[in-house]
Amino acid sequence: MSDALAELTTEIRARVGALGYDLVDLRKRGSGRRVWLQIRVDRRDSQPGQGITVEECAAVSRSLEAWLDSEQILGPRYVLEVSSPGIERPVRWREHWERFIGRQVNVQVEGRHRMRATIVRVADDDVVTLRPEGADEDLPVPLDRIREATLVVDWSSVGRATSERTSH
Repeated sequence: MSDALAELTTEIRARVGALGYDLVDLRKRGSGRRVWLQIRVDRRDSQPGQGITVEECAAVSRSLEAWLDSEQILGPRYVLEVSSPGIERPVRWREHWERFIGRQVNVQVEGRHRMRATIVRVADDDVVTLRPEGADEDLPVPLDRIREATLVVDWSSVGRATSERTSH
């Protein structure tokens, strides 16, 4: 990640956090004439079936758009897309790995095939311990070697959360 993108990500994480939400993912494409910024946000500690609403995404979008316009960070022409992370939520930053200990992820580790694994723990030195599906031993992986990871959907908890929400 470039220094400019890292700074932008840090600032957006802070601004989204100040609104009471969690920045789940940020992708920036293009440059110069048109930049496309895709941001995924969620409620803090959301559960399956109880994520951020369209109205909340719109509020985050309006706030970020006002800031981006006033500071001219991306220039005069950009596309800002704010959405929920979806059911197969990305697992990107240390706090995400810590939050989802015990959950399964589909993960792409540098130099390895994509695998399904359970998050066992996250050490102080930013090494996540995974238990690959079907393996007898844990696999320690430095966070900076993880190229992509998404939560595996637990359909039984999605159905339970949805029925609990609609029965009240």
